[in-house]
Amino acid sequence: MGNAVAQPANFFNAIDAVIVCTGVALFARWLLSTSLGREALARSKPRRNCMALSLPFGIFLLWLSLQFTAVLFGDGRSWQSLFVRNVVGVVTSLATVGVMLAVAQLAFARGIKGLGLRLRTIPQDLGGAFVTLLAVWPLVLAAMGMTMRITRMRFGPDYQIPQHEALKMITATPAVPLLVILVVMAVVVAPIVEEMLFRGLFQTMIRSHLQRPWLAIIVTSLLFAAIHVDWSHWPSLFMLALGLGYSYEKSGSLLRPIFMHAMFNGISIAAVLTQGAPGA
Repeated sequence: MGNAVAQPANFFNAIDAVIVCTGVALFARWLLSTSLGREALARSKPRRNCMALSLPFGIFLLWLSLQFTAVLFGDGRSWQSLFVRNVVGVVTSLATVGVMLAVAQLAFARGIKGLGLRLRTIPQDLGGAFVTLLAVWPLVLAAMGMTMRITRMRFGPDYQIPQHEALKMITATPAVPLLVILVVMAVVVAPIVEEMLFRGLFQTMIRSHLQRPWLAIIVTSLLFAAIHVDWSHWPSLFMLALGLGYSYEKSGSLLRPIFMHAMFNGISIAAVLTQGAPGA
C-alpha cells in the first residue's frame, strides 16, 4: 500500500523537477540573450491609441459593480445558489468584455487588431505562451517559497498560505454543474477579462504616458496583484504578471497573455484536483 502511494508522489515530484529545470534554463537563456533583460523590449512598438487616463479605471469600476450584482442572487449556502451566482458572474464578465471590445474598436488605431486580438496569430501565441509560462514558473515558485518562509517566521512554523477562494470551492464542491462553471470562470472567462483590462487597457495607457515599457509592465503588475484579496498571494501573482506583461509587449498580441493566464489557472486547478496540493 505504501509503494502504491509513494510511486505517484515520486512521479509528480520528478515531473515538477523537470518543469522547474526547464524553466530555469529558459529564463537563464533569456537573461543572457537580452543583456539581463535590458534589450528584451528594445524593438517593441507602443500601441497607438487615444484613451483618456481615466478610461481603464472607469471600466475597472464597471466590472466590479457588475460582479457585485452576482452577490445579490441567492444566499450562497447551497451549491445551487453558488451556481447561479457564478453564472451571473460569467454573464457580467462577458458584458464587460463587450464594453472593452467596443472601447478598443474606437480608441485604438486599427481597432481590436491594434489592441492585439488577431485570430491568425493563435498557433504561434499558444506556443509562445507555453514557453514564456515555463520560463516564469521558477520565479512564481520562488516567490511562493519566499512568502512561505517570511509568513512562517511571523506566524509560526505551522502556518500555511490560504488557498485561493476559487480553488477552495472547486475542491470542496460535490456538484458537477458548480464545478464546471467554476472551471469555466477560472480558465476561460477570468483570463480574458483580466488580460483585456490590465494588459490591454491599463498597460497600454500607462506605457503611452510613461514611454517606458518595463515601467508600464511593473506598475500594471502591481495593480494586478493588488486587486486580489489575499496579500500572501501578491508576490507570486506579481511575478506571474511580469511574465504576462512582457509577453504582451514582446509579441504585440493580447492572446499570448490570455493563453498564459488560462494555462496557469488550469494547471493550478489540475494540481489541487489530482494531488490535493495547496494552491496559489
